[in-house]
Amino acid sequence: MKIGISEARKRLPELVRRVRRDGGGSVQITLHDEVVAELRAPLTDPQPGAAARKLLELARKLPKPRGSKTNISSHVKDHLYRRRSSRS
Repeated sequence: MKIGISEARKRLPELVRRVRRDGGGSVQITLHDEVVAELRAPLTDPQPGAAARKLLELARKLPKPRGSKTNISSHVKDHLYRRRSSRS
């Protein structure tokens, strides 16, 4: 629902009750036909640990790596500090 700012000032308590009742609905407040604000219900807080559970769920869906594992950390110094064969 779009409503002008002057009308929103007059009807603010009614608009708040409407947003609270509808839950997912919102009211867009306009100034010269341009939306400048939105009145909506607050987002619910996620349950503790929900992000970690979601990440673990996504990780289980990833394809399993193929082939043998490579120990990257044992070769770090070779890659960082190796000498180049030709110097300019």
